Amino acid sequence: MAEDPAGPAQPAGPVRPAGPVRPVGSVRPVGLKPNAIGFVDALVIGLNATSPAYSVAAVIGPIVALVGVYAPGVLFASFVPMLFIASAFYYLNKVDQDCGTTFSWVTRAMGPWTGWLGGWAIAMTGVLVVGSLADVAVSFGLLAVGLDSWAENTFVRQLLTVLLIVVMTGLCVIGTELSAKVQNVLILAQVAFLLVFVIVALYRVYAGTTSLDSVRPSAEWLNPFGAGGAGLTSGLLLGVFIYWGWESAVNLTEEVEDSATAPGKAGVWSTVILLVTYLSVGFAVVAFAGTAYLTENAEEEEFIFALLADEVMGGWDWIVLLAVATSAVASTQTTIIPASRTALSMARRHALPTHFAHISPRFRTPDVSTWWVAAIAIGWYLVVNQISENALFDSLTALSLLIAFYYALTGVACAVYYRRHLTESVRNLFLIGLGPLIGSGLLTWLLVRSVIDMSDPANSYSGTSWFGLGPPLVIGICISLVGVVLMVVLRFRSSAFWTERRSVVDPDLVHGKES
Repeated sequence: MAEDPAGPAQPAGPVRPAGPVRPVGSVRPVGLKPNAIGFVDALVIGLNATSPAYSVAAVIGPIVALVGVYAPGVLFASFVPMLFIASAFYYLNKVDQDCGTTFSWVTRAMGPWTGWLGGWAIAMTGVLVVGSLADVAVSFGLLAVGLDSWAENTFVRQLLTVLLIVVMTGLCVIGTELSAKVQNVLILAQVAFLLVFVIVALYRVYAGTTSLDSVRPSAEWLNPFGAGGAGLTSGLLLGVFIYWGWESAVNLTEEVEDSATAPGKAGVWSTVILLVTYLSVGFAVVAFAGTAYLTENAEEEEFIFALLADEVMGGWDWIVLLAVATSAVASTQTTIIPASRTALSMARRHALPTHFAHISPRFRTPDVSTWWVAAIAIGWYLVVNQISENALFDSLTALSLLIAFYYALTGVACAVYYRRHLTESVRNLFLIGLGPLIGSGLLTWLLVRSVIDMSDPANSYSGTSWFGLGPPLVIGICISLVGVVLMVVLRFRSSAFWTERRSVVDPDLVHGKES
């Protein structure tokens, strides 16, 4: 395998880059801090990056409106492509512990042009979603402490949102260890709040003390085909993306102990734990509220928990509100990680301007790229909000296009990178080849369906037409075009990255002989 352009291989992995490309004879720059966190910390960060309480609250109503009581089955079916892609992340990380993940892997397997687009997609997902997550955290936090008037005041809410982004960004820069400690507290709080909600909701269902048209849970609800194919297809478009974010654990690969295997395992286990969480909450919400109530309030999305909080918990409704608030706070911080680490990885290989590769000598984190991600995210949040709140929601819908794109790319890259070893064993064939390809195929299908749905303006939050198309599709197309133009400009400014050649995995690593 060719030597990494960023420098010689590190002991933790044969292709792990040490930092920015430097002139001969210069002092080696400070790299990311190795072994800063352990497996459990990475697992927690992967879980929090998905914002489970916020995510399940946002989709449960719309999914119930599509498939009724079979919503838990759709949540289960949505898990399948995520597990396959998580397998691809695990095996690719084994041979290339690069914080750029998809960017680095796709570049090695399929070439620099495709790799650059994968990196751009990851970076832009962070920009699009950080502001919205912080906004939800602020809104639910204010509601939890009884400051409803503050939550309804646009200026106050947006000011607090920007301050929250700045604080969370500062934590990311100060150090990965501090970030992990904060995330550990937030996940414990979030899980505890959700667990209380699930237990109380199910207890009241079986005790017959609910105020809504409750229905007792049934194992049949796990059948994703119960409502028919049309409902399943539309439900999957919603369900598959609530798992997005678990790969944040892998973006920290250069800072995790046992970097060749622990980050990948953390990613896989994140998806499994998320499945259990989503199914538990899904069963509790559907059983307590019933399908009619959830369908009628489907447009409330994440605020369905605000409506159900008082119904389920009475005077203790603040517990549910804090569950969503802590979920969104945690995800605000962890969503910055993939974007900043990807920008760092791209910059040190000259795929982006080299100043993005700067690492804080004191904290050993990518300070420049982290603050840039936050600044652009704040700018996007404020500007789009000036257009309308619906425009912000439409920009979030456009996320599905970028997520499906880079996840699908990663699955294909895994099979291509290991192409000479897929037939050596059944494990290789299914876990490294067929599984990731099936996951990529499912996500590509969902990507196409998303484009078709988004082309109709009636399917957007605003219901308006931009150039004859739905706003989410226009936003997705514009982001993609900006990426292509920027890529071409950078290609002519510096050719170092663009001369990289495709490679295959080292046979010794396939057979467990890691250096």
